[in-house]
Amino acid sequence: MMQPSDIPSLPRGVRLHHDRVRGSWVLLAPERAVMLDATAHAILSRVDGQRSFGEITAELAEAYDAPPEAIAGDAAGFLGALRDRRFLELA
Repeated sequence: MMQPSDIPSLPRGVRLHHDRVRGSWVLLAPERAVMLDATAHAILSRVDGQRSFGEITAELAEAYDAPPEAIAGDAAGFLGALRDRRFLELA
């Protein structure tokens, strides 16, 4: 489980990219790509290697007027899956 003090970051070679042809955001890695929905993009656009998981979820809860616990649970699941696939690192 992700802790509020964990600092997520994109590893070298992984980046957010706006696909102009499809009009959507993708997470690109060497020879891999993940299409992102609006929720996934909202989370990943805040992953900068500086903000903690707690700060990211607090920002999302405020921006979307949602309970912080619900945001934290959903974001932890999503980011955990990316970490398992080596699209994300935690410090």
